[in-house]
Formats: sequence, structure tokens, C-alpha cells
Amino acid sequence: MYADGTWLTPYCEDLFGSFLRSDQRRWGEVYVQGLVSVPGRKSIRRISDHVVGRPVDQCLQQFVNQSPWDWGPVRQRLAQLLVQAIRPKAWVLEEVVFPKNGSKSVGVERQFVNSAGRVINCQLGLAVVLVGEDGGCPVNWRLMLPRSWDDDDGLRSRTRVPTQERCRPRWRHLLDAIDEMVIDWGLPPAPIVVDARSTPGVEHLIAGLAERGLPYLVRVAQNALPAMAPGLPARPLLEPIRPRLYALQGRGLRPAMRGPYGPGTPRPHDAAARGAGRPGLPHTPEHGPARPTRAPERHAADGRHDGAARSREHWQPGAVRTGTRPIWLTDLGRNRVPDLAGLVGLRNRALAELGAAGESGLQHFEGRSFQGWHHHVTLVSVAHAYRLLRRLEGESAEDLCLCPHG
Repeated sequence: MYADGTWLTPYCEDLFGSFLRSDQRRWGEVYVQGLVSVPGRKSIRRISDHVVGRPVDQCLQQFVNQSPWDWGPVRQRLAQLLVQAIRPKAWVLEEVVFPKNGSKSVGVERQFVNSAGRVINCQLGLAVVLVGEDGGCPVNWRLMLPRSWDDDDGLRSRTRVPTQERCRPRWRHLLDAIDEMVIDWGLPPAPIVVDARSTPGVEHLIAGLAERGLPYLVRVAQNALPAMAPGLPARPLLEPIRPRLYALQGRGLRPAMRGPYGPGTPRPHDAAARGAGRPGLPHTPEHGPARPTRAPERHAADGRHDGAARSREHWQPGAVRTGTRPIWLTDLGRNRVPDLAGLVGLRNRALAELGAAGESGLQHFEGRSFQGWHHHVTLVSVAHAYRLLRRLEGESAEDLCLCPHG
């Protein structure tokens, strides 16, 4: 990481080292400096006036919207820096809404936004946020194209959408982003955390994570638990594991028993357990009947018993109860309830980090092109990470990026 007393220039030189031309590196630093230091809306005109002090709007527009630099290496290097700095404990996958007034920007459509609960004229993006105890930052992005954009050659041409970019399921976008980070970037994976209540085909997402051998915590709608048995076969990419699907509801943990085994239907592992003389306990060929262990009682700050400890002792196989509490599916196992609660907290932190990224101009993109959108969100991630890294070193990002650009 960078030593105390250094500031934006070496940071940008590192992240923009893949740029082929010096003018690209220069305008990249100017744009990031503007995202960090310009108060209010981060328009290109205001960045030009505040950072350079003279009209360079055309140069900045060209750099963000038309310049053919690849955002992939920038995101990869940023993720590598953050892995060293914050040691992420989770990769949180989140939907990000970009409201728009017109209809000509890439991917814009009046569409129902589940996170807002209403129809919005907007772009919908997906972000992968690296989150640790000291903070977090979005490092990888996907833009979801509405189906109507698949066949509108005029819109696609005007916004320069690549031929291979089409409307795809959300779960496919998320798995592709994770594959890029693990396989192409070589990052050490952390547990995947995602609120998938509004994700059609959530069972495909969970199966894909299991096939890759990635630990996960996935929130699902109470009336739409995926049709999966608790023993989920896997073709591991990273390590030889056989995940078992559990549901964390409230502060308890139970096996998820939906799909072929309906309420009241005898389940194979129940029968095996009864045959072994241990009624009500799951049985696996590898390990035989499970044995409950009494967890030590814990007390909350107000003196009440810890419900999580009781649930670990008294869990029973069967259908997950419905109610008003959130349901999270996980393969981490019932012995890691404290870890799961921490992961839920990290998801909340990721939401806060995405909100803070708004201070770096996340929703202020003025261009219309597919390439420009990806350039802008990448540069916002760079600016947000700069704020985070300076905060970790106890210094103000704004005070350290006031280099004049003449």
C-alpha cells in the first residue's frame, strides 16, 4: 500500500498502468480527482472547472465515452489492492439503480425495480462488493440489458452495445462476474452473500455456486424457496466439498427441505436415522447419523438467552417455517451460526458502501454508451476505494488530491 504522505498520482499510476497512452492516464487521474473532490454533482463540466481550471470538457467526454481502454485490468488491480488492504470476509452481490430522465442511454427502460418496489425509468446494474471489517468497495460490475434492447438495432448502434451483449438472467450475470474474479483475476474467494428475493431462477444461482465450490449465504423469498434437497451434488472448481443446504431463519438454522419432499412426506434421511436408532436426525452415507451437541448457553446484553444457541441444540429436519423473519440459505453448516450473523451484517455494510459511492458520483454519468457506462462505474470504484484507503491511513482523501492540472 502507499506510504503516508503520498496521494492520488501514484495511486492512479498503479491502477491505470494498463492504459496504452499517457493522455489516457492523465485524464483518468483528472476524472478520479474530480469524483473525489468536486462537491455536489460530478458533471464533466464541473470536474473540468474545479480540477483543471479551464474548459477541457471534450477531452474528458472522449476519455470516458469513446476512448478504447479496457476496464477489466483496472478492476482487477483495484481488487488486488483491496484484498491486501481490507482482507474481505465476504463478496456481496447487489442491484444498483441508475435513474434516468430520457430513453436513449444504454439499457434504459421503464421497469419494475424490486429493491424500490415500483416502476422506474432507469438502468439496472449489478455490483460485486468486497467487504471486510474495515470497509468495502464495489470492484466488478454488470449492466443488465432489458429484453426490448435485444432487437432494437437502432438503440444498440447508437449506444455501441457489443454484439454478444444480450438480455440475460440475473443469476447468469452474477455467476459470470464471480468466475471472472476467481478464474481470470485469481482472487481468493470469500463467502458469497446475496439477497436473491427478486432473482428468478434462484435455484440456478445456488446450484452454480455449489458447482464452483464457493460458500454462500443467499436470502430467498419465503414463498419461493428453491426446489432443492439438502444434499446437493457438486462438481467443485476450487475444492472437493459436498455442500448441504441449510436455511437460516431469524437466528436459527434448519435444513432446507423443499422440492421432492413435501410436508408430512417421509424423507430418506429420516428413515435412515430411525433405522440407526436416532429418530429425527439426518443420516449421510459418509458420516452416518448426525449427533446433536449441546451448545453452551449464551446471554444477550439484556440478560436474555441467546436464541441461536438454543436453535443449534434443538434443530429438527423438516420444512422451513414461514413467518415474518428473513430466510437465508447457506451451505456453511449449522456449527457456524455466529459466522452467518456476521455475514448478514457485512451485507448491510455493503449497502452502506454503495450508498457512499454516490458521493463519488455513481449516478452522475452523463454519457449514453455501453462502454462509457462501464468506464464511469469503474472510475467511481477507483475514487471510492481511494477514499477508503486514505481513511484507513487516517487522512482525508480530499486534502490529498489537490494537485493542479494545467
